[in-house]
Parts: sequence; C-alpha cells; structure tokens
Amino acid sequence: MDMSDDNNQWATLDKDLNRISQVEYGLTVVARPMVGLGVALAFIIVAGIAAAFIFGNQPGSAIIIAAAALGAYMAINIGANDVANNMGPAVGAKALTMGGAIVIAAFCESAGALLAGGDVVSTISKGIIDPSAVSDTSIFVWAMMAALLSSALWVNLATWVGAPVSTTHSVVGGVMGAGIAAAGFSAVNWSSMSLIAASWVISPVLGGLVAAGFLAFIKAKIIYQDDKIAAARIWVPVLVGIMMGAFSTYLAVKGLKKLVEINLLTALMIGAGIGALSYVASAPLIRKQSEGLENRNKSLKVLFGLPLVISAALLSFAHGANDVANAVGPLAAIVHAQEFGEFAGKVTIPQWVMVIGAFGISFGLLLFGPKLIRMVGSQITKLNPMRAYCVALSAAITVIVASWLGLPVSSTHIAVGGVFGVGFFREWHHNRRAREHSAKRAPEKRIAAEERRRRKLVRRSHFMTIVAAWVITVPAAAGLSAIVFYMLTHLFA
Repeated sequence: MDMSDDNNQWATLDKDLNRISQVEYGLTVVARPMVGLGVALAFIIVAGIAAAFIFGNQPGSAIIIAAAALGAYMAINIGANDVANNMGPAVGAKALTMGGAIVIAAFCESAGALLAGGDVVSTISKGIIDPSAVSDTSIFVWAMMAALLSSALWVNLATWVGAPVSTTHSVVGGVMGAGIAAAGFSAVNWSSMSLIAASWVISPVLGGLVAAGFLAFIKAKIIYQDDKIAAARIWVPVLVGIMMGAFSTYLAVKGLKKLVEINLLTALMIGAGIGALSYVASAPLIRKQSEGLENRNKSLKVLFGLPLVISAALLSFAHGANDVANAVGPLAAIVHAQEFGEFAGKVTIPQWVMVIGAFGISFGLLLFGPKLIRMVGSQITKLNPMRAYCVALSAAITVIVASWLGLPVSSTHIAVGGVFGVGFFREWHHNRRAREHSAKRAPEKRIAAEERRRRKLVRRSHFMTIVAAWVITVPAAAGLSAIVFYMLTHLFA
C-alpha cells in the first residue's frame, strides 16, 4: 500500500476520534445539570414513598403522600437558595473552599433542624390568616398544598434568576394568597402583613448598618494602626468574644426552643458568659497565631479566617433550627388535618417531616447551592475575611435586636443587607479618601466623574435584581398560590 494512503487513513481516523471526543464532552456538559435534577427528583419520590410507608392505606393518605413530595421539593429549594446567605461570605473571602462550605453547611443545617428545630410551628404563618375564616378542613388542606407548591416554585425561580430571597416570606405569601382565594381579603390579618412588609426595609438596612459599623471599627482600631499585628492581638479576641456571645444568645433565643424555653434576658446572660469565656480562651491563641506575621493587611486575614469559619457554621446551625420548621409548617398542617380531621393554628411537627426538611436542604445545597453562594460571596462586592466576619456578626446581632424590639425580620435579608452594607461603606470610605487626596493633587491628575462611577464597589445590577426580588416575593407567591388553589379545588375537590 502507498505510504500516503496509509497516512490519509490515520488522519481520517484521528479526525473521527476527535469528533467523537467532542461529542462526548458536549454530552457531559449537557448532562451535568441533569444529574442534579435526577437526584432531586429521586429524593422527592423517596419522600413520597416514605409517607406512603408510614400512612399506608389510611383515609387521606394520597394527599399526605403528595404533600410530602411537595415538602421535599420545598426543602431542596431552601438548600439551593437560603443557605447561600450563611456560607457565601466565607467562600467569597476564601476562608472556605466551595466543597468545604457545602459539607459544613449540610452537616450544620441538618443538625440544627433535627437537634434544635422547633417542634411546634404556627401553620398559619405567624397569624397571617384567621383559622376560623377557613371553616372546611378540606379547603384548609388545599390551601396549605397551594401555599407549599407556590412558595417552592417561587424560590426555585429566584434561584434560577440568581436572587437570594426569604423562604419564610415566600411561605407567608403562599399562605396569604391561598387564604384570600379560599375566604376573601377579610381572612387576612393585615396588621401582621404590614409588619412583614416593614421587615423588607428593616432587615437589610439594620443588617447593613451593623455590618458597616463593625467594618469601620476594624479599620479604625486594626487596619489603619501603625502596628497592625499588635492591634489585632488586642481587638481580635474582643471581636471573637462578641461573636460567640452574639451567637450563643441567638441560638438560645431562636434555636433551642425544642429543648428548653429561654427568655431574652436569660439568653443575653448566657451569651455574656460564653462571650467572656471565648475572649479568655481566644486571646492566647490569637497571640500565638500572630507570631512571625508581617505588619500588613494580608496577615490580618489569617487571624480572621478560623473565627469566620466558626461563625458560618453557627449561622447554618441556627438557620436549620429556626427556618426549617417555617418551611415544612404547611406540610405539618396537612398531616395534622388529615390525621385528626381538624386544623389548628399550631401543630407539632412529626419527626419524619423534620427529616424530610433536613435532608432536603442538604440535597438542595449539594446539588444547586454553589450558584447562589458565588452570588452572595463574590458577585455583589469583593469580600475578604474581615468584611465577611462583619457580615456574619451582623446577622446574629441584628436578629437579637429585632427579637428584643418584637420586629419580624428575615435572616436572608439581614445577611445580604450586611454584604451590601460592607460594600457601600467601602464605596463611601474610598470616595472620602479619594476626595482628600485629590485636593492635594494637580487639577490635571484628578479622577474624572465618569471614571469614579465606573469604580463602584457594589455591582448595581445585582443590587437592583435582589431588591426587586425581595419586594415582589410576597405578592408573587400570593398570586401564584391563589392560582394553584383554584386549580387544585376545581380538579380534585
């Protein structure tokens, strides 16, 4: 055979193999998202099968099975969206890798839900709907089904768009919309709704102010000192003590109601004690860790790394303890109504329902969480360990202050508001220093107004998208819930 023919055959074979490799690579890229969807669907089916195994052929078991599947879908969406607020700052500050953050969050969220999750939940979502207005038990069940499905769909849409939203507000909107569809506008407690609407503003503003205040403190007391390391040895243990005291109070108020009922004053005393012990324990550790570090900002990041990881883990535990119950509340209400033939304003959450919530959050986080974690951690504004630490502190302290004032706040809005607060404070601080320096420069070297606008430290597109999603969460979930309720009642009732 001619040598040139042989070479042509090999060249043709190489081209064909290359095409096959490209097709395989393309299929891998296309199939990767399908794996997550497949695992999520499998978990939803398993949740339905578990409910079928528990209730068998009892009357109304079909509705409970469907509700269990919807509860699993809701829990997956919470993991995909809500948990990003706890882990995003730590990942954005590079204190945690994405994989490490997901593992820690999945463990802590599940532990919080199963160990300290509230065993009693307000099924009418903090008094939004008057139970007496929904007199028929079957209508009540369909209303809760509509609330569960609509809130899950809304959180799913928000995750796809890339907007961190409050799952509690989504559930509130779903319950409100279904209640209006079932019993009219008079069934809604509008004073409670007005407080929730106020929290749209209160939560992020309060979280942003607290986070900005801590960042200003760190800049003044540590970053801008001549000897940064010596200043850090003094103030970092103080900040660690504040963090541990705040989180101890937060967990005592919000996360331990299943184990023991604690009032705010007792929780503050517990927090003060643990904060003092944490200060005493951390001072020698920080001193040892700071030995040999250079006197520059990069060294400070090392000292804030471990406290930031601990704060992210504690936030996840508290979130699992507090928010999972709100999310699976409608499912618990449906189970109670089907079992006892009546509905109640507050019901006990069965353990198997909490298991669905806990594992659903973990699956949602593992499969779909990285998108929102990147959004919160790095796409809104640039974070380092000091800034991220301020966000975590803000989340705990703001919830305590809100509890003391009796204000309904969203942990999602607080955390993201803290990120915004840090970013906008940096912008203000940077512009102020730039104005001071520009006054000393020659006129031709001053920065133009257009260039200053380009150097914004908070991405305005993400800011507007997130704020818009916050504002429309309750009305969007309510409208969707009303539509779902009408469809369910006309198809099955």
